[in-house]
Amino acid sequence: MRIVPVISPTLLRMCFAQAWRQYPNEACGLLFGPMGQLSSLRICENDQDRLHVRDPIEFPRDGHSAFRLRFADVCWLLDSLRSTEPAQVLFHSHMDVGADFSSEDRRAALHDGRPIYPVDHLIVDVTSSGVRGAKLFRFSSKSADFRLVAEYDEHGAPTACSASTSQAT
Repeated sequence: MRIVPVISPTLLRMCFAQAWRQYPNEACGLLFGPMGQLSSLRICENDQDRLHVRDPIEFPRDGHSAFRLRFADVCWLLDSLRSTEPAQVLFHSHMDVGADFSSEDRRAALHDGRPIYPVDHLIVDVTSSGVRGAKLFRFSSKSADFRLVAEYDEHGAPTACSASTSQAT
């Protein structure tokens, strides 16, 4: 069982600031540090707009409603998994729709019903008025789906939901 990593309010606010800077497009990044701890954020470039322009049939969504890590960021993620400070959380933002794990998120995160990367997923809720909070999801092999394990308010503080859901999984 993996313990849900603690995401500090400072690190969450860094994710929130990036999400706000990228609005109205989705932001993305990787949170990493010693196992079970998170100490740093790697801001990644959302490659979705470039892919959409190049091939709108294969990539029908643009950067407003989807994200895709650049190849260099995927390589960094994979290399980090063999280090003492692995990527543990992949973050991205949702524009004006809330921070729930969408069917598109599931499709992009899974291959043959299993996670592509062994990371949790933090989704930041951002609107034209600012960031409204975030939710952290983890894949559950019991349900073969992602489940909510922590929730944060607009300041990066855990909400009441987090106290009851952030146990070992």
